[in-house]
Amino acid sequence: MNLNIKDLKEFLDEKVEQYNRPSFIECDPISIPHQFTEKHDIEIAGFLAATIAWGNRKTIIRSANRILELLDHSPYEFIMNSGDDEFEAFKNFVHRTFNSTDLCYFLKALRHIYRNKGGLEIIFRTHQTADSLQPAIHELHKIFFELPHEKRTEKHVSDPYKGSSAKKINMYLRWMIRRDKKGVDFGIWESISPSKLSCPLDVHSGNVARKLGLLNRKQNDARAVAELDKILRSFDPEDPVKYDFALFGLGAIERF
Repeated sequence: MNLNIKDLKEFLDEKVEQYNRPSFIECDPISIPHQFTEKHDIEIAGFLAATIAWGNRKTIIRSANRILELLDHSPYEFIMNSGDDEFEAFKNFVHRTFNSTDLCYFLKALRHIYRNKGGLEIIFRTHQTADSLQPAIHELHKIFFELPHEKRTEKHVSDPYKGSSAKKINMYLRWMIRRDKKGVDFGIWESISPSKLSCPLDVHSGNVARKLGLLNRKQNDARAVAELDKILRSFDPEDPVKYDFALFGLGAIERF
C-alpha cells in the first residue's frame, strides 16, 4: 500500500474513528477493568488482564474473569486484606505459561506496591522522563520483583532495557493514561501525559506498520517501539498511541 504521509495519516485517522468506540470493549481484554468504577480496582484488574493478554482474545477474557472470581470481584480489597495463604490457594489457575505460581506472586507484589510504594501510578509518575515511559517500565520491573520469587515469573513483566517491546505494559498504560471521552480508555492517571505513551507493538500491529511503511525494523522489540513512536508522534504529538486502534484493527480484525 503506497500512500504519501498526508494520505497515510488520514487513512489511519479514519481507522482510529472506526475502532475507538465503546463497541470495541466487549471483545477486548479492556472489558475486564471496565467491570469496575473504583480507581484501584480498575488499575489492578487492568494490570492482571494486560499481563495475560496474549493469544486468543476470548481465552484471555475468560482467564481474566477467572482471576476476578478468585479475587471475589473486589481486586483491591482482596489483595490488601488477604494473606499469603489465601493467594497460594489458587492452585488450579493457568493461562498458557502464566500459572498459579505466577499469579500468587503477582498478588503479593501488587500488595507490596499498594501498601509500601503508593500504588502503580506513583511508580510511573515518579520514573517517567520528559518524553517517555519506558524508563518507568524498567523501574516497575525492578520494584515488582523486590520480594522473594521464582525466576520464571520475571518473564511476565517485560523490561524495555532488556530489549523487550513491553507490549502488554504499553497497552496497560494506554488504558490508564489516554483520555479522549470515547469511552474505551480510562484516562484515570491524570499525572502523566498521553504524549509519552508508546504503541503496544505485537505481531498484528508490527506487520501492519511494516506494510504501511511506518516501521522498517524487522523485530518487534524496544528499538522498533522507538522507531514507531517517532512517526506516530509526528502524526499526533499529544495523542500518538490512538493509532494503536488503527494498527490493531487493521491487523487482528481486518487481516490487512
